[in-house]
Amino acid sequence: MRKIAIVGPGRVGESTAQILAKESLCRELVLVGIDDGVARGIALDIQESAPLFGFDTKVSGGADPALLADADLVIMTAGLPRKPGMSRDELRDANLAVSRSVVANVLRYAPEAMLLLVSNPVDVLTYDAFKQTGWPRQRVFGLSGVLDSARMASFVAQASGFSVRDISAMVIGGHGDAMVPLPEYTCINGIPIKHFLDAKKIAELIEHTRKGGAEILALKQTSSAYDSPAAAIAAMAEAIIRNRKRILPCVAILEGEYGQRDIAMGVPVVLGDSGMEKVLELPLTGDERRALNLSADSVRANLAAGT
Repeated sequence: MRKIAIVGPGRVGESTAQILAKESLCRELVLVGIDDGVARGIALDIQESAPLFGFDTKVSGGADPALLADADLVIMTAGLPRKPGMSRDELRDANLAVSRSVVANVLRYAPEAMLLLVSNPVDVLTYDAFKQTGWPRQRVFGLSGVLDSARMASFVAQASGFSVRDISAMVIGGHGDAMVPLPEYTCINGIPIKHFLDAKKIAELIEHTRKGGAEILALKQTSSAYDSPAAAIAAMAEAIIRNRKRILPCVAILEGEYGQRDIAMGVPVVLGDSGMEKVLELPLTGDERRALNLSADSVRANLAAGT
């Protein structure tokens, strides 16, 4: 990929930029923030790590939205972060205003880009950006399931004692307390976790996954998670840039899949060089489908309340 732009070089944006540069996932990486000096300083700091990490990516930054020009992928991490005790939904109105301003600049300067939304509430922001751009759904998608699934896989590794390399997890639904971890699709080297963990432990893992972000926020107090979200963003970007055709859960616009329309929500998709190439519809149990419908209802209520 020739050019990636990150809008909002805060903690998540900066960590993401470092990974993207280190992995040489683009030739040019630009960081666009509201403070010109901060954005330029972060870019310069990352650029000066190039000899140590061995990357040739050109990293620059600034406050001018024209820096977005000709970006192939725009990653939006701008917006207010959560504070201890806050839900993601409480950020809705403030971050919708930020998102709409960012999307307007993307439409002006990078009208052929793909857009990856990260800021919360990501389901609402992704759907709003989809409506604002008028682009095909393949080009507008959001982060959630990759991060939530990584958290679940990490917890499974801790509980089972097996290598995290052999563990894959699947979490769908809205990116909040009503997310839907799927233990039947969470496996250790292809074997469902129910063969290793009892029902009580699995229930605990599901609840731990739902509260994983809040747990980090409560412990750190001054910031929410940023290293694991950055790694999740980079995994999605790498799948697109290198046309991996990876099956990853992300926030996608639904057009009848899982019985849902006119909504953005976490589902398994195929990510490749044209973006979100296909939504995969998994067979769900009755309880899982009811949980997903409740999650969708929560996202819809938040959409309806948006300004």
